Amino acid sequence: MTASGERLLSIGQAASAAGVTPRTLRYYEELGLLRPSAHSVGGARRYAEADLARIARIRELQQLMGFNLDEIAPILSAEDSLERIRGEYRSGKPTSRRRRELLAEAIEINDQLRERVRDKVARIGGFLEELDGKAVRYRQLVEEIDEAALKQS
Repeated sequence: MTASGERLLSIGQAASAAGVTPRTLRYYEELGLLRPSAHSVGGARRYAEADLARIARIRELQQLMGFNLDEIAPILSAEDSLERIRGEYRSGKPTSRRRRELLAEAIEINDQLRERVRDKVARIGGFLEELDGKAVRYRQLVEEIDEAALKQS
């Protein structure tokens, strides 16, 4: 349990809950994508709900957006920065000048993330256009075959 009373999961429990293998979690850690919230006295990794949410985010970026792990690392880093900015902004401590600086930083990070997504969408769009072109050609070939068959009858 954490200091706040949150239940921590072993690597096997966390992997099972996230739908991945323990090896996957260790690999994410090797790549710097995931850090367990705690370690047991014996050094075993312990995962909190926030860790499970991060694993889900990694999987979402892989499966939904088609990003590879190398592309995911800077996205997670940017999202971590946005979370840090959000925390400082909402703390009520920054001056209005500092809040403006925080917002400028958040805008820059958000714009970079949007550009990454736009690039991915453009590549997906290009692939879809290629598939559409093939679909048209395949249909034309079917029509040609059907027309040739009619002429032979």
